[in-house]
Amino acid sequence: MPTVLIIDDNAAVGIALDVLFSLHDIAALHAASPEEGLAVLARAPVDLVIQDMNFTADTTSGEEGVALFRQIRSLYPDLPVILLTAWTHLDAAVDLVKAGAADYLPKPWNDERLLATVTNLVELGQANRALAQRVGRERREKRELEGQYDLRGLVWADPATERVLQLACQVARADVPILITGPNGTGKERIAEIIQANSQVKDGPFVVLNCGALPSELIEAELFGADAGAYTGASRAREGKFEAADGGTLFLDEIGNLPPAGQMKLLRVLETGRFERLGSNRERQVKVRVISATNADLPAMIRAGSFREDLFYRLNVIELRLPALNARPGDILPLALAFLAPGKRLDPGAEAALLAHAWPGNVRELKNVMARANLLAQGDTIRVPDLGLPAAAAPPQPQLPEAELDRETIASALARAGGVVSQAASELGLSRQALYRRMERLGIGRI
Repeated sequence: MPTVLIIDDNAAVGIALDVLFSLHDIAALHAASPEEGLAVLARAPVDLVIQDMNFTADTTSGEEGVALFRQIRSLYPDLPVILLTAWTHLDAAVDLVKAGAADYLPKPWNDERLLATVTNLVELGQANRALAQRVGRERREKRELEGQYDLRGLVWADPATERVLQLACQVARADVPILITGPNGTGKERIAEIIQANSQVKDGPFVVLNCGALPSELIEAELFGADAGAYTGASRAREGKFEAADGGTLFLDEIGNLPPAGQMKLLRVLETGRFERLGSNRERQVKVRVISATNADLPAMIRAGSFREDLFYRLNVIELRLPALNARPGDILPLALAFLAPGKRLDPGAEAALLAHAWPGNVRELKNVMARANLLAQGDTIRVPDLGLPAAAAPPQPQLPEAELDRETIASALARAGGVVSQAASELGLSRQALYRRMERLGIGRI
């Protein structure tokens, strides 16, 4: 049950509000003076304060009420305070709202409006606390992950990325093949490096082969090596990637591009650890941890007959799915800041443009955009034109006149959105910037 503290020297006001709130499952505490109110706040958690402005015979100054409000704001900056008084100096009321008061209601008050205001502020406060707890928990988990594992300097902030990292670190020491899936440019090789760095073979070699970067007739020679004369141009024997990775990890990127003959030989190596170089009949034995990656739909390739089902299950003992960048938006700004040149900074408009972009090229595209901006920015500030991003193509949303958006409407939308301003703005038909402006005018603090 939410709890409201009423600070008013008029006992009748306290009784009336107590009755009103009790009918709507809101508990009320009472204090008859500023000193008593501060004492109650020091010993009892409350969700909201309703305070009078006049505690002396001088009913026009409100000095004690102003002083009380400023003390509460100083000691409890996140605690919403509603000013309830017959004192009607508009300029002073506006000043207090600018200073952080949640609302200002005259005596006699309107029960319906007071209840709506209290309910919305309590819901928003609860949502803010839940969000703060979640953010705090995620930060603790991030610090624990960074302290326990070698994450190779990876930059991230989004929970979706953290879930992939947690699983990657959890399975790193298991000697089983891992398949990393996800769109191009999302950082699959970096995840493979993290697995290697936390594995039982972390001191062994980490060898990379991009199966999509070579013609099919050369992939087998790259994987398994070749003796002199094994194919045209093979003037001397060469070591393959499996031999180079012996005692460590072989990362096979774009595994869906491996031709059928290579798939069959790879399956045999995974099953036995044995292979022959091209042009040789001498069997070699290796101990290699295989991590593969693809942006292809391997089950669809299996159905089409272009990828072996038995190989898929050998490679896919553990699957790590790395989401596209637009599915982990919390990573966008931290990555952009990591790609900034020394001494450069992003202005708010550039940050908003980066968050609004769809990033079809994922992290690779973001890195290239920031490299361009670092070169083109005049001075130390990167602005929207420096990014070179296409204009947003989203259809305009019907917007409510801002005059219709009172405090209660905005607070309710924020509460439903769990404090996420962009989500609340979308519900209200506003841009995020327009909602921020309205929140600032109404004295609604940002999360």
